Amino acid sequence: MGKPRTPEDAAAHLRSLDKEELVRILMDDAKNWLAHDGLWFQAVEGTHGMEAAIDADRAAWERFTVVEAKRIMERLGLEPGGGIPALLECLRHRLYARLNTQEATEVSGARAVFVMRDCRVQSARRRKGLPDFPCKTVGIVEYGEFARTVDPRIRTRCIACPPDEHPADLWCAWEFTIPGAEASR
Repeated sequence: MGKPRTPEDAAAHLRSLDKEELVRILMDDAKNWLAHDGLWFQAVEGTHGMEAAIDADRAAWERFTVVEAKRIMERLGLEPGGGIPALLECLRHRLYARLNTQEATEVSGARAVFVMRDCRVQSARRRKGLPDFPCKTVGIVEYGEFARTVDPRIRTRCIACPPDEHPADLWCAWEFTIPGAEASR
């Protein structure tokens, strides 16, 4: 047996890899994270039912989304209170951002609409002939707490999210506003 591999050893190994290999690893890690999230959900659903699984998912996201936002902000050197621009930058660095097609529209200093054009989870369900996953209650907590962590002034409103009806060109849409903030870009 060799000596134990430490996190520092793993970091040194990653530093030795070329950019393409690092990108491949990042994408694969994001897929693995999402697969675990889905399998965890299905295990709770199989044992306790859909409602209990959604309740547990919502509770987990309420905490995870704050952890994720704080780590992203630390990595980017951002302090809380950066407004809509900081939120949009942080959203670009989420694990989901590596797997989903998303965009910010109607952006100003006081407001932005964030649109999920393609959601890996929902698209997979559609391919399997399953109904949309009713993620709205989880999304309200997830996006609301993420935004509030980036800037406590930001308010989040769901525009559309399953089980809501939604246009064919998006899965969900969220409005972020800062009440009383200047609307200029």
